[in-house]
Amino acid sequence: MRRASALASSALSRALLSAQDGATTTAVIQHRIFQAALYGTTTSAAAQSTRRRWYSTALHSLSGGSAKTVSLSIAGALFSVAAATSLSEEVLAKEPPSPDLVPKDVVLYQYEACPFCNKVKAFLDYYDIPYKVVEVNPLSKREIKWSDYKKVPILMVNDEQLVDSSAIIDKLSDKILPKKSADSASDDEERKWRQWVDNHLVHVLSPNIYRNTSEALESFDYITSNGNFSFTEKLTVKYAGAAAMYFVSKKLKKRHNITDERAALYEAAETWVDGLNGREFLGGSKPNLADLAVFGVLRPIRYLRSGRDMVENTRIGEWYTRMENAVGESSRIKA
Repeated sequence: MRRASALASSALSRALLSAQDGATTTAVIQHRIFQAALYGTTTSAAAQSTRRRWYSTALHSLSGGSAKTVSLSIAGALFSVAAATSLSEEVLAKEPPSPDLVPKDVVLYQYEACPFCNKVKAFLDYYDIPYKVVEVNPLSKREIKWSDYKKVPILMVNDEQLVDSSAIIDKLSDKILPKKSADSASDDEERKWRQWVDNHLVHVLSPNIYRNTSEALESFDYITSNGNFSFTEKLTVKYAGAAAMYFVSKKLKKRHNITDERAALYEAAETWVDGLNGREFLGGSKPNLADLAVFGVLRPIRYLRSGRDMVENTRIGEWYTRMENAVGESSRIKA
């Protein structure tokens, strides 16, 4: 975000100087303003409103104003964008746990595309907890043969085995986060939406990801590209897995009484946005555990066809982008 702000400031400054000495044509100034608008993009509502306002004013000045008028408009834009970006950074600033509480040895056994695994990763990433990843081969599961628990995610924390995504997050929260002040209403709301993720949202995903053969192949292309497979296993998993999951998704669709998978996905997205009730996040100015749960399970599909359709046809896109910015870079330790 700081780099985006710097690029915006640089583009605006060049336009300002050029306008003052009369050496820049209207077309070039328009280009500079567009550059600033592009690189100064931020997701906060306040910043978006400010940017639209100064952009409109600057273009109006260009259509008939003097170089001095244009330069003043751009100068105002420079300060507006800087202020809006600062506001956005303040809203999205993380509150990492005390270093004394952060576990030193964290290993996640996962499938890359597993929504429950991604829910755990969203928590680890947001709270800047470094972790290693062991990608489990779904065919042999040889990486977790040592464990009596044969599902993922499995999280090893200082040699303690944690299982089940929601239970993992609860235990980590108790260890690293400060005790909440008594607010039963907000706690109940957070708990309700976390249960909604586990009991409803995740069940909508498979029928959408594997809706038809082309989407099933797209999904397994992603899985095999990120998974722990030999060349032969990649081919087997991609085509046999895609075919198998296509038929499994039909059974899941029937089991969960889904008649139109896309409509169910869109309805779930809109239900979540309605639950936000105008807030930046369910947690208010910062994400809470429910925000991280929804973001985590949606992250594997966001750039698949189903996820792109969801963002294009519902109101969830702005919240999702805010979450991407809030969660930030992965804290995964590369092997």
